[in-house]
Amino acid sequence: MDVNKAIQTRRAYRSLEPVQITEELIKDLAEAAQLSASCFNNQPWRFVFVHDPEALKQLFAAMSKGNEWTYTASMVIAVFTKKESDCMIKGREYALFDTGMATANMILRATELGLVAHPIAGFNEAKVKEILGIPEDMTVITLVNIGKHSDTLSPVLNEKQVEAEKARPERLPVAKFAFINKYEKKD
Repeated sequence: MDVNKAIQTRRAYRSLEPVQITEELIKDLAEAAQLSASCFNNQPWRFVFVHDPEALKQLFAAMSKGNEWTYTASMVIAVFTKKESDCMIKGREYALFDTGMATANMILRATELGLVAHPIAGFNEAKVKEILGIPEDMTVITLVNIGKHSDTLSPVLNEKQVEAEKARPERLPVAKFAFINKYEKKD
């Protein structure tokens, strides 16, 4: 699969089937992140790959209401960093951007491997840090849920989530976010 195909194929499905998690898979995903660009090659990203059933059960307790569908994930990847780990140039903090790029590499690689890699924001950060032993000075940006896409809709999905499973949610028109030579406010 080429990069464009992976971009076109990637979806944030919530109906997941189990997938076997191996050390080779974890290494493969980590290496995709490892090769990402970062400011002065600081590589500020950190990941905890959680796949042990007992550890997952603990982590699921940190999920927000509406994210019960994550309970079928075969692996959850905690993505975190701290601003001091990367460039800070004239007030611009690069750690979140660079960690996001590394995470995108990993998500696209997972897609290429036929997996769903669905990042979420709905979780209790303090609880995640406590469960996974992540230092307090780090920021947990997202939890990426890994599984195989299931054709059977998860019974815990709400109406909006069911619609998002059936068809790719509408995207903003390119003209609304991409400008040539100068920004123009558009409503």
